[in-house]
Amino acid sequence: MSASPTDDPVPDLADPAVQARLYRAAEELIDAGPDAIDTAGSPANSLETRLAAKLAASRSAMSTIGTPLHIGVVFAMWGEHNRLRPRSADNPTGEDALRFKLDQLAWATRGTPVSWRLYAIDDGDPNDSGALAAEIAAEHPLGDHVTVGWLARALPASSGPLARLADADDSRKGGAVIHGCMLALDDGADAVVYTDADNSVHLGQLGLLLAPMVHERRRVVLGNRKHPDAVLVKEEARWGIGIALLRHMQRMIGQAIFSQGIRDTQAAFKLYERSLLEQIIADPTVYDFSFDTDWILAAIARDEPLATVPFAFIDSAAESASIAQGPMTTWETLLLGLRDAVRKHGVAHDVDMAKVLDEEIADSRDLDLLIDHLPPELDGVDDGGLGDPAVMSPAQVQAWIRHRKSVAAAG
Repeated sequence: MSASPTDDPVPDLADPAVQARLYRAAEELIDAGPDAIDTAGSPANSLETRLAAKLAASRSAMSTIGTPLHIGVVFAMWGEHNRLRPRSADNPTGEDALRFKLDQLAWATRGTPVSWRLYAIDDGDPNDSGALAAEIAAEHPLGDHVTVGWLARALPASSGPLARLADADDSRKGGAVIHGCMLALDDGADAVVYTDADNSVHLGQLGLLLAPMVHERRRVVLGNRKHPDAVLVKEEARWGIGIALLRHMQRMIGQAIFSQGIRDTQAAFKLYERSLLEQIIADPTVYDFSFDTDWILAAIARDEPLATVPFAFIDSAAESASIAQGPMTTWETLLLGLRDAVRKHGVAHDVDMAKVLDEEIADSRDLDLLIDHLPPELDGVDDGGLGDPAVMSPAQVQAWIRHRKSVAAAG
């Protein structure tokens, strides 16, 4: 787990008292001025203070926006029925997430020319998170800012971005996010932000994404949890030591992304400006968890300059989809989707590494053989060395995969 001081308590973003305390602290920092915000964001401070500094920086950025903007904020729902409800003895993983998102967006935009609408999209959830979200929105004072959508009701589609998606069961987040983006664009959104259904990203940070779009004319703004100025609390213990090999493979295949210094491809806090987003989602490569890299590669293929911004992320892992389905199923999706996207968009990638993936990785079971073992070539290699074929070549990766397969077959 990445944090501030090792004994620093992690802010519970499902606690209304913590939310209220963050708003008060952020507003005090705004009143104190930019230097106070910068000081509060120092890694030497508590996680809560640093998160308050991100909120203060966001509100300060919002105050510099002088022209009207309408923002769509999209998130997908699958198995979110517990996190949508408040925490209770009967619902210990409850986060009251929709209500908090509404309050956060209202706080972020108060007194600014920025309007917003929240799109909560049911991704074929057997628990019907969509119905629960609609019920919660109907009871909230800001519920008229919510559109609930059901991907299943938009399918089959004879044309448009969803035309190749046969059924909601074939989507893994990407289809629902695309559907939400389509609804937001139809409603006239100038830009779309997508996030996760839980409370891991405080949407009071909206201004961090909007500032580069407004002041630097960036049409893609990517949240970055890997930046030294980010606030990151994320449980990494679920990965085995072989995760280094998977990241090495990922960075070789996705060199068009990673060569630009983009390390956090999966952060669920990204902004796409309207006209570019329309082009990107017109012909999606995938409808699964790897849609993040597909969209980034689509922008790179168009020579679109990308902005990245550090932000605060407090992981909500208890009911994460990647936990429920198994981490190697997620990594299978990420690697194979990335391979397909680099080929489709015609961007630079390690062709030999992509071929190794073709030949050796059929599904998550092959990755299961790798995750708990570290190849000697990567022993002691820091994060900056991952993705460098001089450190471990595609041929060496293939030899290692075949070795692990033979060990498994022997017993």
